[in-house]
Amino acid sequence: MTRIVELLRQQPLGSVVEAQGWLRTRRDSGSLAFLELNDGSCLANLQILAEEGLANYESEVKKLSTGCALRVRGQLVASPAKGQPVEVRADCIEVLGWADPATYPLQKKRHSFEFLRSIAHLRPRTNALGAVARIRSALSFAIHRFFHEQGFIQVQTPVITTSDCEGAGEMFTVTTLSPEQMRGHNPFSADFFGQRAGLTVSGQLQAEIFALSHGRVYTFGPTFRAENSNTSRHLAEFWMLEPEMAFCDLRGDMAMAETMIKALLASVLAECAEDLVLFEQHVAKGLIDRLTQARDQPFVHLTYSEAVAELQRAGRDFSFPVQWGADLQAEHERYLCEEVARAPVIVTNYPAAIKPFYMRLDDDGRTVAAMDILVAGIGELVGGSQREERLEVLAARMSAAGLDLEQYGWYLDLRRFGSVPHAGFGLGFDRLVQFVTGMQNIRDVIPFPRTPGSAPC
Repeated sequence: MTRIVELLRQQPLGSVVEAQGWLRTRRDSGSLAFLELNDGSCLANLQILAEEGLANYESEVKKLSTGCALRVRGQLVASPAKGQPVEVRADCIEVLGWADPATYPLQKKRHSFEFLRSIAHLRPRTNALGAVARIRSALSFAIHRFFHEQGFIQVQTPVITTSDCEGAGEMFTVTTLSPEQMRGHNPFSADFFGQRAGLTVSGQLQAEIFALSHGRVYTFGPTFRAENSNTSRHLAEFWMLEPEMAFCDLRGDMAMAETMIKALLASVLAECAEDLVLFEQHVAKGLIDRLTQARDQPFVHLTYSEAVAELQRAGRDFSFPVQWGADLQAEHERYLCEEVARAPVIVTNYPAAIKPFYMRLDDDGRTVAAMDILVAGIGELVGGSQREERLEVLAARMSAAGLDLEQYGWYLDLRRFGSVPHAGFGLGFDRLVQFVTGMQNIRDVIPFPRTPGSAPC
């Protein structure tokens, strides 16, 4: 079977081809039926010309409706219709699966994204969600290609962990115990792992182990956060890309993150042009120009203090007050990159009090060597830092955060034995897809969104 995307790229005319896919529409004209077939390999449909001489024309072809699965064999010919180079004159049409038009929820009309979330098992068949899937796949492949070319080694960090990387207590607990067994002073001692375990919120701490033995590593996989948030930017299960680099400081960390984002944008602009046009026309006007600008122009750098000063000069009534020492909110982040810089912004040197224990304390003792990359429409896309490589400073910060130093003894060992300056960052992959597609809600760029009160499929 030949994929439709390959047939549309001008296979030899006159050749006999076979294709299979799902019917988008059927249009009858006298003794002919025009079928629009799509197999998910590209945005465009392949037109099938079905003539009444087909053996099953009356019994099956005339009864076809949106959603039916077909296998088609015929001759590839030039199409006289505008906008499609070729079509297939069918010799044989086999119905592999029927779709009852009375109950099939995807008809030939535009459906709201809210409605499509209620049928997560069928929404990939739509133009927009099909395009999201292809862009998501292209970006994932581009990530692995980029880091391979940069000399990184991929490390698979655990999904189940006993370490709370962010220290915010938002881990999903993993247990085999019943509620009745979850009593007593230390109930988890009798659990499967012999101690409390949870779904990872980050693979960073484990990635540091391999960065301090292999130099450059990255981990890319699902992470989980039990945060009761229903915003358009948050998920309970989301994918994170987390590179870690030994012998690297904050400056090198920022340079790698910016280089990577530009490389990923270059890949998707070159490889997914047709799908991006769909989003440009129907979802986010000016999208391609924004992505091109982010690819081609340097990112703007601001310290946290400079960012706060810009926000205080804005003359805006933000929902969240702006003051030094408070974390930047999405409305602040978007203002900085959409109205101040009009470009992606890298904000550095945040107050130590609002950042995790592992970030390197600056000489002033008030800020840390951290950086966030902010982009239009999203806000924070990347968060990273130089890690604290000094044993005494790290131990003091962990104690202040209330962490058990014995439990994190392995992490402190990395500072006892051959410690070096090192840095890394985390990129929210789903937010990257949201940025690239212009989709307004992050639930529409992940195949199966998990949010408070919702876990379809």
